[in-house]
Amino acid sequence: MQQQSRLGSSVGSGTLAGIAPAAAPLEVQLPEVQLPEVRLPAVPLPVGAANVSERLAQAPALAISTVIFALRPSESSGRPTLWLPLVRRIREPFIGQWALPGGPLTQADSLQDAAARNLADTTGLAPNYLEQLYAFGGLHRSPSQRVVSIVYWAMVQSTEAAMARESENVKWFRAGELTELAFDHKQIVDYALWRLRNKMTYGSIAYYLLGEKFTLAQVREVYEAVLGRTVDPANFRRQLKQAAHIEATDEYLQGGKHRPPRLYRYTGDTFSDSPSP
Repeated sequence: MQQQSRLGSSVGSGTLAGIAPAAAPLEVQLPEVQLPEVRLPAVPLPVGAANVSERLAQAPALAISTVIFALRPSESSGRPTLWLPLVRRIREPFIGQWALPGGPLTQADSLQDAAARNLADTTGLAPNYLEQLYAFGGLHRSPSQRVVSIVYWAMVQSTEAAMARESENVKWFRAGELTELAFDHKQIVDYALWRLRNKMTYGSIAYYLLGEKFTLAQVREVYEAVLGRTVDPANFRRQLKQAAHIEATDEYLQGGKHRPPRLYRYTGDTFSDSPSP
């Protein structure tokens, strides 16, 4: 299931369109990760849910959901950590519970347009990276009728995330500390985290979480926040400098107590991790 993004991204997996592959991809040692089971457990059916015969008579509904990742400071340590926005449901089913931003697919929207519109409506964000992640279609994801969700994921810079719209029903949460969410959305987030951690070993996805210019230490902080563990600074710096996809600028990060670090930039024409359809 692939579709060209009108926002400059394409959907699918592999290398992003419009960017030359790195001559020397950054090698970060990752523990072996097993693909999470995507056959999700059945959601318990509440009182008033459609019975089996009613559900079989209904055509499946199609919905769009989006996982949005951004770096925000930890409330305890101040170090960057991975966060995502959730929306509190104001109607049944699962009224009052937190869920991923999304909604039903209309006749007027393409899949990509629907995902972008849902993000703009709930958070005010328009991310440069918006990619189709997976389709989730368990038989009992929703108690009223069968719903197939096309899930997108997005990356935004911390400065963008700081300007995101928040309210009583739209709040940001640490991605690795979620408990129960509405429907099967906790499993969807877990799958998105697994994909993100694996993509950190190739491509340019890490740079979507940074600004146009960045220090090598800031790149390392992205890796540590996503992987959930520390990375050896000296070894990481050496590998990053050898990579073909960044270059040093003549500028330095000001405002620190020590010698200002040099700023770097990503040298690809566009950020991309997915092939054209």
